[in-house]
Amino acid sequence: MRAKFYIPTWRSSYDKGCGTLARIPTFHAPTQAVKESLFFPAALELTHYHSAHCEPYANMLQALDFNPQAVTHTEELPFLPSGIFKSMKLRSTSAQEYSRSLTSSGTTSVQQVHVELDRETAADQQRALAHIATDFIGEARFPMLIIDRPSVLTREGGLSARAAGVLGFSIFARRRVFALKEDYTLNLPLIRTFLEQVNGGPFLLFGFTFMVWKYFCQVLRENTEHLDFSSGTLIHGGGWKKLQEQAVPPGEFHRALEECCGLHHIYNYYGMAEQAGSVFFQCEAGRFHASEFSEIFVRRGEDFSLCHVEEPGILQVLSLLPRSYPGHSILTEDAATFLGVDNCPCGRLGRCFQIHGRLLQAQLRGCSDVYAR
Repeated sequence: MRAKFYIPTWRSSYDKGCGTLARIPTFHAPTQAVKESLFFPAALELTHYHSAHCEPYANMLQALDFNPQAVTHTEELPFLPSGIFKSMKLRSTSAQEYSRSLTSSGTTSVQQVHVELDRETAADQQRALAHIATDFIGEARFPMLIIDRPSVLTREGGLSARAAGVLGFSIFARRRVFALKEDYTLNLPLIRTFLEQVNGGPFLLFGFTFMVWKYFCQVLRENTEHLDFSSGTLIHGGGWKKLQEQAVPPGEFHRALEECCGLHHIYNYYGMAEQAGSVFFQCEAGRFHASEFSEIFVRRGEDFSLCHVEEPGILQVLSLLPRSYPGHSILTEDAATFLGVDNCPCGRLGRCFQIHGRLLQAQLRGCSDVYAR
């Protein structure tokens, strides 16, 4: 039996009596002060829960001399380094309750992140993703062109981060079409048929950043035939990581897509396998936003104290979703800058930040764009 757990509910169209999520009245776009009053008790309760149900996590808190009675704000809660999920399998429920394993999509030379999800945590992650994305792309379902190959969804013994992304965003798909063949070449005949069927109407594209660039944009730039994607909306994420030498700035990425196929509705998001579902979308002003279900801090590397506004540091991400494993507070291996609270030009409230890429000397972990075996 799960302990009582408080986090915001969804918009009514996604609220299906979702158990642990339907505990308090819905709040949308709260001020940071309101969010903190709700987020901190929930995050503290998660810390208690994982300490009571995951012995290795409890031992870590003891080694840190963590005193839950002494903390009063979210920023004071302990965090785990993201690398620990490559070397340990941390569980907070019995093995019988797990429904799937989620791993980062790495090469054999890169140690993979590994987390195990029970049914309720997996369902909460999908509902949270749907709620977060609707603020940017709306609630309607459209045909979706996926910049990946069909076999991404077929994996024995678990679910890759790429597959989790495809399945998660498929909630917005009226039907799915995979744009790539199994050899990663662009399936142009299938794409032509897809565009004929949508007939200039709205549709979605989804893919991980490197794959969109290499297997979609680059191929279309070399193709003499112009395909019109101007009525489409692209959702992409995952960064460049190990393939930094092929990375391009966001501005060039957008310009190239508009030039090669007329695509100009583009949304980027930041996410990680360790906290699936708690994605951070990038707004029209170029800032990434924490949702109701997540929080961020940027910390100094020398002592992990909080950075000031516009001071670069190490990104810490918190999520109210991980219940089957203690992944609710993680220090990432990514460099970021905290840009402020309730001050984004786009009008969205809460904390916003900018991502600068991998930390210098940090071990490269496999994710969406590191696919080769």
